[in-house]
Amino acid sequence: MSLPIVSSARKNTLHRRIRLIVGITIAYNVVEAVVALTAGSIASSAALIGFGLDSTIEVLSAAAVAWQFSRKDPERWEKPTLRVIAVAFFALAAYVTASSGFALFSGERPEHSTVGLVLTAVSVLVMPFLSLAERRAGQELGSATAVADAKQTLICTYLSAAVLVGLALNSLLGWWWADAVAGLVIAAFAVREGAEAWKGDACATSIGMLLDDDHDDGDDDDHRHRTH
Repeated sequence: MSLPIVSSARKNTLHRRIRLIVGITIAYNVVEAVVALTAGSIASSAALIGFGLDSTIEVLSAAAVAWQFSRKDPERWEKPTLRVIAVAFFALAAYVTASSGFALFSGERPEHSTVGLVLTAVSVLVMPFLSLAERRAGQELGSATAVADAKQTLICTYLSAAVLVGLALNSLLGWWWADAVAGLVIAAFAVREGAEAWKGDACATSIGMLLDDDHDDGDDDDHRHRTH
């Protein structure tokens, strides 16, 4: 069973769609990062600070994809873009693991954060829609980086839920350690997704690019047949 070839017009449409989704993602995550980092610093919440840093890395990842799809041949920039996404995940995991471990060791108790609860609840509702839209476009286009970035957006949903639970347990039951545990959940997800993005780097040429090459080879063969 052969894979369908995406036409040039359809590719252009998908490129524009991905740029739009990425632009919305960047705008949302800039606001999310500022609010989460501010609220996390005020409440001394390792989970909220980690969540804010994740939003910052999400902006970096989305910006890398936006840059890729502004190039003339975006499929040819899969490898460096995937590396940016993978390294961002690993950096996030290292920082959050260290900060959460310190919080557990020191017994630092985060304060209640209404802003944090509202922010993470909104993210649980918003992020799945952005992730689904980008993943569908990326899969149709055959872009590994668009799919990887969509996964990173989806991980934001999981992280939002984890942080929301941690903040709620701390506020309602006084379970101060739940905040740090939520941070470790963030780190675990980040390591997994970083490893997947890095493995994707090993086969960075996208399906779409392979199809183009096959199609071009066919055109070259036809041309050679006509000239002989």
